[in-house]
Amino acid sequence: MKIFTWIQDTVQYLWNGVSRLFQPTDDDYPKSGVQPYSGDPCDDTKKYS
Repeated sequence: MKIFTWIQDTVQYLWNGVSRLFQPTDDDYPKSGVQPYSGDPCDDTKKYS
């Protein structure tokens, strides 16, 4: 009987993983939009070796 319990637990574990892949997302992240980059441009005159 132990083997049947082990098989049932294994199938249930795999089914839970598969069902999480295909369920709707539950993300509650705020909408942040596009974040502009205001850094310094690259200086192409310097040569790095």
